Amino acid sequence: MRILAYFALVPGLVLAQSSNSTAPVKVTSVEGITEYRLANGLQVLLFPDNSKPTFTLTVTYLVGSRQEGAGETGMAHLLEHMMFKGTTKHGDILAELNAHSATGVNATTDYDRTNYFETLNSTPENIRWALELEADRMVNSRIARKDLDSEMTVVRNEFERDENSAANVLEERVLSTAYLWHAYGRAVIGDRSDIEKVPIEALQAFYRKFYQPDNAMLVIAGKFDQAPTLTAINEIVGAVPKPTRVLNPTYTEEPVQDGEREVVLRRTGGEQIEMMAYHIPAASHPDMAAIQVLIELMGDRTSGRLRKALVDTKKATSASADENMLHDPGYMMFSAQLPKEGSLDDVEKTMSSVISGVVTEPPSKDEVDRARTRLLNRTEQELKNSQALSRNLSEWASMGDWRLIFLNRDRVEQVKPEDVARVAKQYLKASNRTIGKFIPEDAPDRSVIPPAPDLEATLKNYTGKAAVADGEAFDPSPVNIESRGIKMVLLPKKTRGGVVTAQLDLHFGNETSLFGKEMAAQMAGGLIGRETTKHTRQQLQDEMSRLKIQVRAGGSLTGANASITAERATFGDALRLAAEMLRQPSFPENEFDQNRRSALSRIDGARTNPQNIVNEQRARYAAPYPAGDPRATMTLDEQEAGLKAVTLDDAKKFYSDFYGASNGEMVIIGDFDPAEAQKLVTELFGDWKSPKAYKQITRTWQKPTPVEKSTETPDKTNANFTMVTTFAMNQDDPDDLPMIMVDLMTGGDEKSRLWTRIREHDGLSYDVRSSFTAGVNEKFGQFVASAICAPQNMDKLETAFKEELARIVKEGFTAEEFAAAKKELLDQQQIGRSNDRTLMTSLSNQAYYGWTMQRTIDRESKLAALTLDQVNAAAKKYLDPANFAIFKAGDFAKK
Repeated sequence: MRILAYFALVPGLVLAQSSNSTAPVKVTSVEGITEYRLANGLQVLLFPDNSKPTFTLTVTYLVGSRQEGAGETGMAHLLEHMMFKGTTKHGDILAELNAHSATGVNATTDYDRTNYFETLNSTPENIRWALELEADRMVNSRIARKDLDSEMTVVRNEFERDENSAANVLEERVLSTAYLWHAYGRAVIGDRSDIEKVPIEALQAFYRKFYQPDNAMLVIAGKFDQAPTLTAINEIVGAVPKPTRVLNPTYTEEPVQDGEREVVLRRTGGEQIEMMAYHIPAASHPDMAAIQVLIELMGDRTSGRLRKALVDTKKATSASADENMLHDPGYMMFSAQLPKEGSLDDVEKTMSSVISGVVTEPPSKDEVDRARTRLLNRTEQELKNSQALSRNLSEWASMGDWRLIFLNRDRVEQVKPEDVARVAKQYLKASNRTIGKFIPEDAPDRSVIPPAPDLEATLKNYTGKAAVADGEAFDPSPVNIESRGIKMVLLPKKTRGGVVTAQLDLHFGNETSLFGKEMAAQMAGGLIGRETTKHTRQQLQDEMSRLKIQVRAGGSLTGANASITAERATFGDALRLAAEMLRQPSFPENEFDQNRRSALSRIDGARTNPQNIVNEQRARYAAPYPAGDPRATMTLDEQEAGLKAVTLDDAKKFYSDFYGASNGEMVIIGDFDPAEAQKLVTELFGDWKSPKAYKQITRTWQKPTPVEKSTETPDKTNANFTMVTTFAMNQDDPDDLPMIMVDLMTGGDEKSRLWTRIREHDGLSYDVRSSFTAGVNEKFGQFVASAICAPQNMDKLETAFKEELARIVKEGFTAEEFAAAKKELLDQQQIGRSNDRTLMTSLSNQAYYGWTMQRTIDRESKLAALTLDQVNAAAKKYLDPANFAIFKAGDFAKK
């Protein structure tokens, strides 16, 4: 009764105190971010950035798996899901967020925090609405039994999905061995039995204890007026009462590890894995800066010591190093992956030697300078992105204080080689190490422990023998964009930090000339950008670090590309470096061998992965072309044979036969001089002619016969399901726009039919969705629906898909669904154009097909004019379940 009274009283209190008279107290201001405290204890950060037409609101609760007790594992993450189920005022939170055209809507749970975030168009009305929503679900979320019944199975399916990854499971085992007592030794998602059996009363109590203003931080970043926004925050969220309970800090301390530990995992899989974990101090400790530099110079993919010792020598296919900075002492993790036939013992010895070698052979000044520069450049880029920074402030706040992000940067700037050598000697000790090994086995032999028996039934009629003797007993409109001067395509505009982004897409070859060249193209494209005739891989990275730019280049069977992020002053240098990568690759043999070994290793892992299996089967069904055809999807066996047969000379020949800039698009957005950019692009690429003729490769639709295929993947706790239908349709077809609407309402977002039925109501899947595509210059369209689930739930999942599609065909969508979806789609088009990367892709396509923004205006006008009858007619025409092919993979033998 007290719970019900609490939920009933809080809305009244919020309304009664809506005119909060206690002014916020300014605490501090650091580099454009200002902190305030409200009377109820809420921490508020305001970060204005007028370069975007949106604002991002993030609410962080300082509660994660660290606060969970015995039998409560996964409770923080489960509660993260429940917070979207509705409040006493808001019935469907995801639907309301979609109705307000929110983007980037999500929530995450970690060891020390849970955060919720969304991005909306910046208007005073949207700011107030978002604040009211977050204030309401802070204390008025219903956390009801009926919602838990369906959401528990969704979270359990998320758990099952993670169990499919040997690397994920091995890391869990390593940490549970490294941490004997502290909660960091338990996976954030929790134990399966705790997820399944959590009492609703316990979850409600956990919510009431931790979801309160004095345990929360609210961040608003983006475009807004500070004074009225702070007033609105105080009026709306400040009206939530300050709780009377006292939060006691966690106090479990992990004792000093007193000897090396080891754990072995045996499951089905394609690769062996070696991991080594070491305890490190809390994120706030001054040693963390030197530890970050240590990790960077050990794990860097280009020059890292682990890569040189393990990958370059072909002992492993990949190697990495990472640190997890946490509120309490965290850990560093070193890992390597190697093929089944590789020597795990050799990798362990080499990895151990490299790690201990940092102590016996301290890093040089050049190593430390490079690592430090990369770290500082990443931080600098992050500080220029208000949306990303608002999220990262959550992380640092959960580590102790949001200002640590700046203090840590300052500490990294001061790191010297002797600091790195000191922390290496302090923490990289064998006695502080936990080793993990994953050994793939085709048929793992395990001892399944039966549950405790029902003693009441067992002992019901038991009388025993004779008695014994006594003594025993978790404004971008199309018109405005066109008016800014896009030709080649150039879109100059002021950006935060003077950032310039660019994308170059090149096209080559045709259906005939590319036949049988998939592997040569793959290997050639993988070597573009690795090393040039002027610069080694290390020198390329050093040059990017020096200039504070990012340049990536690569290629595929039908084209090549380069992406650039720079500032106005360095954009020309970045563009020249991109041209060098594309035009002057050196094709080093060691990189070729390493790429091939990595690809072969990935194939081994894909053979038992349910998602890879159903995706391959679906693609080959939808487009059944013969081997060698550039439109065909290669089987894993074909890929393996091709990789083993392809040579470095094949890759070089493919490059010389096809690469050139006769057909391509360059899109540049940001703070740059259009005339200078056009001149430089012409200078760098104007004379680079493509050796062979180019023609876009198109697919021809032929009506396939629906099939149903089920594949066994033993020992995989998560199964995958997909269904597909194809039809003759391009984007000029009258049914194209109606089908875009059909897709959105069927499985395109969190209020769609499939999501509502399969995830929200039935609780069968963590991830359920649909997608629709139609060709531009080809009459080929397809509709795909997919989901993951526990293998034993596959029959229910398939039934739910078929029933929902049949219901859509028979009854159609409602007027309310249609109106909300149309508004959402039009709003998302507008918001999408405010993101430079999304806009860049759109402008590149526009240049490729010879369109202008008028096409966008026309399509959006047609979309706005669509009727419900048109959409329902399209659904009836294309969504008949009988026309779909079905593919599923999982461990169904254990059902």
